[in-house]
Amino acid sequence: METASKPLLDGFTVLDLSSVGPASRCSRILADYGATVIKVLPPPSKSSVQIQPPFFAYSANRGLKRVHIDLKTADGTATFLRLAAAADVMIESFRPGVVDRLGLGHEVVRRVNQRIVYCSTSGYGQTGPCAQWAGHDLNYLAVGGLLHCSGRRSDGGPALPGATVADSAGGGMHAAIAILAALLRRSITGHGTYLDVSVAEGVLLLTSLYIDQHLATGEQPGPGHDILTGRYACYDVYQARDGKWLAVGIIEPAFFANLCKALGLEQWIPYQTDDARQDEIRAAFRTAFAGRDRDDWVAELAPRNTCVAPVYSIPELLQDPEFLSRRVWIEAAHTQHGHFRQVGPILAGMDRSHSKPVLPDSSKTDTDELLRAVGVTETQLAQLRRDGVVA
Repeated sequence: METASKPLLDGFTVLDLSSVGPASRCSRILADYGATVIKVLPPPSKSSVQIQPPFFAYSANRGLKRVHIDLKTADGTATFLRLAAAADVMIESFRPGVVDRLGLGHEVVRRVNQRIVYCSTSGYGQTGPCAQWAGHDLNYLAVGGLLHCSGRRSDGGPALPGATVADSAGGGMHAAIAILAALLRRSITGHGTYLDVSVAEGVLLLTSLYIDQHLATGEQPGPGHDILTGRYACYDVYQARDGKWLAVGIIEPAFFANLCKALGLEQWIPYQTDDARQDEIRAAFRTAFAGRDRDDWVAELAPRNTCVAPVYSIPELLQDPEFLSRRVWIEAAHTQHGHFRQVGPILAGMDRSHSKPVLPDSSKTDTDELLRAVGVTETQLAQLRRDGVVA
């Protein structure tokens, strides 16, 4: 398989003012495509309000650079604008209105760099009655309808998701796609743009199949309302003899027939979507799957077009032969925490050559190097440090 000689975003510079959440998910994606991502953080003495993620989060800042600037000072704002003048992208995730109060709003930044793509990520967007609401992943899944359409706990409440779907897809991937589209347009027009990324609206897109169903038909989607939310036995999870679980994700009748034949349950082939027979089919599937261990079932059924897969724990998926063959894990070296594996750059088009990365030391920064590159002199650097503006 041929790969590009350079990463796809080689030569692009991104300023990321976030420490966690959707914006950090976005910059992680851009960095893994080869962009130079610079994390702009407050000096340690002034960062008590900002969340500090665990060392392993966001790929342990693999390949990222870091500068500490006090953006609440005039000199800090001026210093940041020197970086912005040379950047391609700026990402911020403050509460709407904060960047304007800091003197770093889009119009200010655009005056020093007409080509910059300025991306604001927030829970509900920059405008509207909820713009100032605080929130996290679960809140956005809730207002976007995804939580309601998920499975139910024993008390009838929606089950909590097993991953930060809103932060990762509704926000991080949403922002990355928008930024890439804006950069593509800039290559034609020469001008940057402003992007207002609402995580909640990203969740609406993820839930749009059900929202559009309601808008077009008046139906009220929810748990068990159709094939994808557990209405039928062909789309469910079943326990094997060893207590582990199998996911059966069948939609097409031909695949349902394949599974029924493999389980010796051919009598149920005509009733895949017969509501009156679903309890019986589920009972038959439960009995059948309980007769053997999970991995035995997977070995027999998965190659036979039955849409059967194992429900892995995190430790188990690390040994999956498919993932191993595609080299999705890499080993990294951390100056403080030693060697450990992590998820590598695995999205399509990312470099999977997998040279062992050396992860950045959280006690050090690239402040001097980065500021020198935009024309800050040694004398100016020394004064900024004395004044506590940079670190």
